[in-house]
Amino acid sequence: MNDDMNTKNAQHPEQGVPIPDTAEPRDPEKYLSEIPDYDDNFTVEMIIQKILREDKQYDLSKIISAYEFAAKAHEGQKRSSGQDYIIHPLAVAYIVLELGMDTDTVCAALLHDVVEDTPATLDDLKKRFGQDVAMLVDGVTKLGKIPIFSREEQQAENIRKILLAMSQDIRVMIIKLCDRLHNMRTLKYRPHEKQRNVALETMNIYAPIAHRLGIRAIKEELQDLAFHYLDPYAYSEIEHILENKKEEREAFIETIKNRINQRFKSEEFSEPPQVDGRVKSVYSIYRKIFINHKNIDEIYDKYAVRIIVGTIAECYNVLGLIHDMFRPLPNRFKDYISTPKSNMYQSLHTTVLGKEGIPFEVQIRTWDMHETAEYGIAAHWKYKEGIQGKDKMEQRLAWVRQVIEAQQTSDDVEEIVRIIKTDLDPEDIVVMTPKGMSVSLPVNSTVIDFAYRIHTEIGHKTTGAKVDGRIVPLDYKLQTGQICEIITSKDPDKGPNRAWLNIVQTNEARSKIRSWFKKERRDENIIEGKAELEREFKRHRINLKEEDYEEFLEDDFKRHNCETLDDFYASIGYGGIMLSKIIPRLKDKYEKMNSGSDHEPVPLIQPKANGRTGIILDQIEDIAVKFAQCCNPLPGDDIVGFITRGHGISVHTTNCTNYKAVLQRNIPEELSRWCDIQWSENSDSQLQTSFEVTAVDRMGLVYDISAVLMEARVPIVHSSSRVLKNGNALFEGTIVISSTEQLRNLFEKLRKIKGVISVERAAI
Repeated sequence: MNDDMNTKNAQHPEQGVPIPDTAEPRDPEKYLSEIPDYDDNFTVEMIIQKILREDKQYDLSKIISAYEFAAKAHEGQKRSSGQDYIIHPLAVAYIVLELGMDTDTVCAALLHDVVEDTPATLDDLKKRFGQDVAMLVDGVTKLGKIPIFSREEQQAENIRKILLAMSQDIRVMIIKLCDRLHNMRTLKYRPHEKQRNVALETMNIYAPIAHRLGIRAIKEELQDLAFHYLDPYAYSEIEHILENKKEEREAFIETIKNRINQRFKSEEFSEPPQVDGRVKSVYSIYRKIFINHKNIDEIYDKYAVRIIVGTIAECYNVLGLIHDMFRPLPNRFKDYISTPKSNMYQSLHTTVLGKEGIPFEVQIRTWDMHETAEYGIAAHWKYKEGIQGKDKMEQRLAWVRQVIEAQQTSDDVEEIVRIIKTDLDPEDIVVMTPKGMSVSLPVNSTVIDFAYRIHTEIGHKTTGAKVDGRIVPLDYKLQTGQICEIITSKDPDKGPNRAWLNIVQTNEARSKIRSWFKKERRDENIIEGKAELEREFKRHRINLKEEDYEEFLEDDFKRHNCETLDDFYASIGYGGIMLSKIIPRLKDKYEKMNSGSDHEPVPLIQPKANGRTGIILDQIEDIAVKFAQCCNPLPGDDIVGFITRGHGISVHTTNCTNYKAVLQRNIPEELSRWCDIQWSENSDSQLQTSFEVTAVDRMGLVYDISAVLMEARVPIVHSSSRVLKNGNALFEGTIVISSTEQLRNLFEKLRKIKGVISVERAAI
């Protein structure tokens, strides 16, 4: 699955790619030659060499056949880097091999784009490589043309499809993570806007999934790469700090390792312990510095030593030795062996102080725990075929079912993206029941979340809670190590409170509350939903007769899978539809519906020589119009329209890099989708735009900038500031503005502020 494609292969017949003769065995020797020093040029020789170095048995003939099939299917296609497209499937297959996956997974990795990007079909793959390979490829293939309303909904539906396939076979997500990892490694060749969108999706969806599957190496690399594109300034600052102290850091870790190894010589172990040193990833340091407002010297675990031993008993013995050698810091010990993390991670963590006065973390685990920590769920395939132990796999995949079930109680397809962003956050807390059972929950979870995690009926009948023996309110946020006791009602008719939907943190609890109201209170939901909709209509001055509601809301019925108006009201009532998301669209629809009659019909303009037509922007009827974030057009800018597939017209400036690239390529098929448009003379559009102010850092700078914005009566949507490496300050803001003239006047005022070096427009 890949967007990184410049040209499509048109050499194959519609029936699919011709299937190579299956009778002739593939000889790996013909591919084996001396591998040159590649930068990102993965080759089949590299795959073969790696397989021959592994102890595990692979069907090399089948893998080579998959490569030949993919190479023929992708023949003539190029990546944005200019390289042959086949390099991407080879890279994904190589990463899959590094995780120790089986033959079918490697084949599916090589073939993962052929159904989506070439005329090859799933039947072709099934005949040649079997049902399993075809199923895996289908799982990672994006959905085809389906009725959608936005890019976000397309993303949500694709994620939902992958999760459904993943709940049947976890290898689907492992291939997808490897695919995303290689795309992130080569993201520099994509346009700036695409980089930010892909990086944001990676940070919010794929990195949390990698965390939940326990694949640490992929999770950390995805986070670091995404962070590099989302906040390059902060990334470079942390990288600079780490680089400056590299020799000092390496010397410190080496000294600690030597001291520990020296001490271990006098102890008996079932096998010699392995002692390694490491530094936290760039993104994890960023989270602690910028999000938790800490100085880098306050990060106690930026240096870490990992000790791997043979048995669990030796883990605890080593812990005693470490505490004897170094002074442990209070409240910095975590026992993830007796209480594993939700992704099955196990280890002992303790932070100690060396003689140099520098704190560092020590992680102690067995070899089995280390395999799980590094490879997560993929560790099952590392040294054996398939999954041994169904119960463990069921436990691993329980969260997948929870995500799917939670999304099904909502009629908003984008809910699944929000669920992943919240429920799969890397930071968890562990709370105990009075009987000593540990319960893992996301940070900021309440006692209601805790009750629903224990059992659905306990959640429904909750009336109160005690934390460490003290009565607490239902919105109390739990913390690691606390003991929580839920107080329940004996009334058989007791159910949840509708207000709980605004209190709970986990989507599991929200889903169960919605399900109860959906099942038990339909009539009440219809009344509540209708009243809520009418309140929002009144607040936004949408004046409709009640008999016109059904026609006005018909599109939203289909969008949210509701058959009748009462179904729609009920869904609003139990929380399946969030009015805050749909009201802006309904308001736009109402305004267009009522303003259209006030205008004279727009005369048709004959096509010009280049095939494009001229359109007055504010007089477009029955066509959705959106403003491109890659260039943020404002009234007064010279603009051009791009006719999208199913989403109306996207408005760009004539200076937009994307538009200029099309002109430079001069391909008639691409040019035909661009049309001349113009602002109307009385345009009163209020649009968001972003800007950057670079200035000499000083006290009061942000206050002075904010004062100018307030004086100009410009609404501020978002603002942030940071100090750059060169000592200057950067202020970034997103504001609502009506024209380029208003923006120029504002910039003139900002440039007069003391110490300001430059003021420029920026991408949102």
